[in-house]
Amino acid sequence: MYLVFAGIYVLVCLLLLGVVLLQQGKGGDIAAAFGGASSQTAFGARAGATVLTRATAVLGTLFMLGAFGLGIMGRSGGSSVVSGVQGPAQSAPAAPALPMPGVVPTTTPAATPATGGSTPAPATTGTPAPTTSPAAGSGSKPATSPAAKPTPPAGRSSGS
Repeated sequence: MYLVFAGIYVLVCLLLLGVVLLQQGKGGDIAAAFGGASSQTAFGARAGATVLTRATAVLGTLFMLGAFGLGIMGRSGGSSVVSGVQGPAQSAPAAPALPMPGVVPTTTPAATPATGGSTPAPATTGTPAPTTSPAAGSGSKPATSPAAKPTPPAGRSSGS
């Protein structure tokens, strides 16, 4: 049914194309657009309705109704654009994450034998906090020891 309707629609489209191309222009020169050459309107003089203009109106209406009808007939209810497309294939498991420095693993590796003692905590590599606190109400900068001052990265000199 759909293919018959689509075939009729293509025929209507071709007929509409032919009828529009067969029509004569209505004062399309530049003088007619600016009011010259005895044109009575901006688009030329109004002529009586001919067979070609009536055919254009009928075929244009059939074109619009056919487009609407084909749109309704071609629509399938509630399906997705990706229906019938399979998901990605199963891939190999992801590589294990590399251990980060300063992070304690949550599980013990199977190759390490369990000992009776506890494992030592990892050493901290951060800068220790200053041991002196600023005096309350004083506007001066607190004194810090030289050990508490962070060192600049290698290859750069400190600006102070």
